[in-house]
Amino acid sequence: MFEFLKKPAMPPPEGADADPPGAVGLFGRLRARLGARAASVVRGLGDWLPGRKIDAELLDELETRLLSADVGIAATERILDDLRRRVARKELADLDALLAALRQSITELLRPVAQPLQIGAARPFVTLVVGVNGSGKTTSIGKLAHRLKEQGLSVMLAAGDTFRAAAVEQLQVWGERNGVPVIAQAPGADPAAVIFDALAAARARGIDVLLADTAGRLQNQSHLMDELRKVRRVLGRQDPTAPHEVLLVLDASQGQNALAQARVFHEALGVTGLVLTKLDGTARGGIVIAIATELGIPLRFVGVGEAITDFGEFEVEDFVTALLAAPAAA
Repeated sequence: MFEFLKKPAMPPPEGADADPPGAVGLFGRLRARLGARAASVVRGLGDWLPGRKIDAELLDELETRLLSADVGIAATERILDDLRRRVARKELADLDALLAALRQSITELLRPVAQPLQIGAARPFVTLVVGVNGSGKTTSIGKLAHRLKEQGLSVMLAAGDTFRAAAVEQLQVWGERNGVPVIAQAPGADPAAVIFDALAAARARGIDVLLADTAGRLQNQSHLMDELRKVRRVLGRQDPTAPHEVLLVLDASQGQNALAQARVFHEALGVTGLVLTKLDGTARGGIVIAIATELGIPLRFVGVGEAITDFGEFEVEDFVTALLAAPAAA
């Protein structure tokens, strides 16, 4: 994304981290990579059913599994309430019926947040990307830039993470790889000033989308959250409607801590969209459901690996299929 310092090593080639044989599509790859872990919610439930009906004990077991998968208390209660009503109406006679009802209940919780990023009429369309250290924020920006260019949009990157030199280098690599301009200043520069200058440059060049990186921070670092608020104010001096999107990047493997991060960032900045990364590195993909139920923030993109093709729009039905997949045969 950015330019300066020595040129870092290039990231893995686009073909790196190749898809498992037979895997089709983003969530097909997720299912193949997770293997039996993706089935933790439903694995072995069939052993409970021969010769017995679906009863309170089985639903209690399912409740424990949902909580263990980081679905969260609120979402789990909503799901189990729905299943118990169906049991009371004698609608769930076997495992297939139970899994179909579970799939439907989860899908209904997630569908309202499955909202792809829409690049509005504003030019440049300013997207502020935020998140904690290690969430995959910089990589997500690079992959998003690639995606936008594939859609025929011109993109510029702003190196608002001025505290970590490696972040600038990494963004510079993504900028070179994607063939997009990068605006950067010396380490330690005021992030708001960098992003302000980038917006001016993007306007002058007729750029469609400006992706602004920011320093990773913990949600309890109030002074750094104040800095993000300053970035918003400074952008507003050039364009009162900017930023047009505030994308929060969350690491799915953080579980309930990711939900805590989302709460704080949303309160401080008014997050308008989420990117959920590292779904391939966690057996607890239920955090997607927890965030959707509690906060209702649109889930724009998910990441399931290192390759550019491992980043895409959130698809509810495909995600639920991966989450509730039956274990592959040994």
